[in-house]
Amino acid sequence: MIKIICVAGARPNFVKIAPIVSAMLKRPDAIKMILVHTGQHYDADMSDAFFRDLDIPPPDIALNVGSASHAQQTAEIMKRFEPVVLELKPDYVLVVGDVNSTIACALTAAKLQVGVIHVEAGLRSFDREMPEEINRVLTDHISDLLFVTEESGRQNLLKEGIAAERIHFVGNVMIDSLKRQLAAAGRSAIMEQIGFRPGTFGLVTLHRPSNVDDPFVFGEILSALHDISKKLPLLFPVHPRTAGKIVEWNLQESFANDGTAIGPEEKRSGLYWTAPLGYLDFLQLMSHARLVLTDSGGIQEETTALGVPCITLRHNTERPSTIEMGTNRLVGTDPGRIMQAADEVLAKPPAGTLPPFWDGHAAERIVAVLLNYERKAKS
Repeated sequence: MIKIICVAGARPNFVKIAPIVSAMLKRPDAIKMILVHTGQHYDADMSDAFFRDLDIPPPDIALNVGSASHAQQTAEIMKRFEPVVLELKPDYVLVVGDVNSTIACALTAAKLQVGVIHVEAGLRSFDREMPEEINRVLTDHISDLLFVTEESGRQNLLKEGIAAERIHFVGNVMIDSLKRQLAAAGRSAIMEQIGFRPGTFGLVTLHRPSNVDDPFVFGEILSALHDISKKLPLLFPVHPRTAGKIVEWNLQESFANDGTAIGPEEKRSGLYWTAPLGYLDFLQLMSHARLVLTDSGGIQEETTALGVPCITLRHNTERPSTIEMGTNRLVGTDPGRIMQAADEVLAKPPAGTLPPFWDGHAAERIVAVLLNYERKAKS
């Protein structure tokens, strides 16, 4: 019996951990799974709704860390997670993605001589100004088992000197969640609530500090989105941090509404902002959008899986397969380039294919590797 602590802390983590938890719970004969929620995303919009939508069981342990600076939050997670590891004495701690919870819990486990498993390993933007890049690199180099989503991840790890036998190309657990929940998302009433028809609107997400923490950059992006929305109405579910910046810098004039819910009576042009959405509502909207503009890594992958055109408002991406094989286009933050890309995509939507192993069975492959690894270790 393997005892594994699975860690989730932020909204992208929940999407990734859900299929892993489900696959492990199907093997109670072989795996004792303990789910820890660090509380990095702690409000109902960012946490509770996702647990419900993704059928994730209530966490066994909640650390309730809350918001803070990168250093403070990472340190607080480590401080609260260490007693958990000491008490439970797991064989492994499994972390996903690249948020502060990922590096904090991985580092805590490594210092306590507990095996570390990193799901979504090897992704690299090669931009050390991104906090997530630091988290990715450090987590990978203290992990014992590394599960990669695409070939670029495997190649990056090999180039960094990580032994090939520790690297396993299993596919993408985010796509597992998407495929599992697509039918449930189809029953969402969000389309009727906002009054859009399929293919008649675009979807926007922005949350990265490089885009929303600089009033000039953010203002320029909103200006481009405002111009695009004259041709295609855009819906912008706003991250809480981003909402604060919109109000702080008086950027509300870029929007066609005041941030409250949109009814069918609304004029159908312009840029509309709303509160954050649950996973199923957002998946429903994304699957019916004509275009998605984002700075999210996960949404680059999800749009590729759905075949929906994606314009990424960043200068780099750690997910090159979404460009090489998928429907993603990397344009940066220059308003002219954003608007030109939108015009080109709307005139001729890109065709894409699914990367290898993005088939909805990545979590099953992860569990199979873990059990095989443990058998070999004991033989």
